[in-house]
Amino acid sequence: MRPQERLAVIQRCVVREMARLGQEFHPDGEVVRGPGTTAVAVREHPGDDGAGHVDLGFVLRLGRADAPVVWDCAAGLGKTEEEKLANAVKMWATTTASVLVELADGRGVHADHEDLPELPGWHALQGPAAVFGFGNEHLAAWLAEHRVLSALAPALRPELTGPGPVGVKLFLGGKAGDDVAEVRVGGEVSEAASAALRALDWPRGERLCWARLFVLLTEDRAASPAAPTGASAPVPMRSPAPAAARPRGLFARWREARRAGR
Repeated sequence: MRPQERLAVIQRCVVREMARLGQEFHPDGEVVRGPGTTAVAVREHPGDDGAGHVDLGFVLRLGRADAPVVWDCAAGLGKTEEEKLANAVKMWATTTASVLVELADGRGVHADHEDLPELPGWHALQGPAAVFGFGNEHLAAWLAEHRVLSALAPALRPELTGPGPVGVKLFLGGKAGDDVAEVRVGGEVSEAASAALRALDWPRGERLCWARLFVLLTEDRAASPAAPTGASAPVPMRSPAPAAARPRGLFARWREARRAGR
C-alpha cells in the first residue's frame, strides 16, 4: 500500500473511532480535525514491520507552534494491510484517544482520574486497559486489583522532567518463560520503568496473553483545557464486564480485544 493510500485508510479509521467516542472529526489534508483546536496527525511508522503499525499524534491546540502533541504508536493484526491498520487505530482509540477526550471533557466517562502520592504534582488519567489473548480475565483482574502506576513511580519520576501532558504507555504479557514488559514515556522506551514493570508479579500463564494501557500525566488537573466550543457531547464507552473480583484503583477499566496489538 502506498503512503497516501495508507494515510487515507488511517484517517478514515480515526474518523470512525472518534465518532464512537462521541467526537466529530474529519480529514483535512495531512491531519484529521476535531472539535475546537484538536486534531490527529499521522506519521509514517519507521522500520520494516510498519505494515500494521500506526503513529498517531493528538494535537491539543492546532495552529500553535508550542502546542502539545501526545504521540502514541499501536499495531494491529489482520489478513490484509487495511484490516491491520483498522485494528491498530481501534487499539489506539480504546486506550489512548479515550484519555485525550477525557482531558477535555473531565466528567470521568472515558477515563479514570487519580492523584498519586508517589508522583507529587502530577494528575493521572487512564483509559480502558485492552487485555487480549488466552486467559485474559486473570491478567485483567490483576490489573484491576493492583496499583501498577504507584509501583512504577520511583522509576518514572526521573523521566518526568518537562512540562505536561506526558503520555505513559504500558505493554505487558506473553507467557511464562517468554514475557515482555515495556514502558514508554513521551513515546520513548524507559529502561528503568520497563524493568520495574517486568519485576511485578502479574500472572504469566502457559498461553499467550497481553495488556496495553495508556496513562496521561498532567501537572495540574485544574489546568486541563476546557471542552472546545462546538464539541459534540461524548457518549459513554461500552466495556465488557470485569473479572469476578470487583475492580479497584486506577486500572479498574479494562476491555477485551481479540484482534489487536501494541
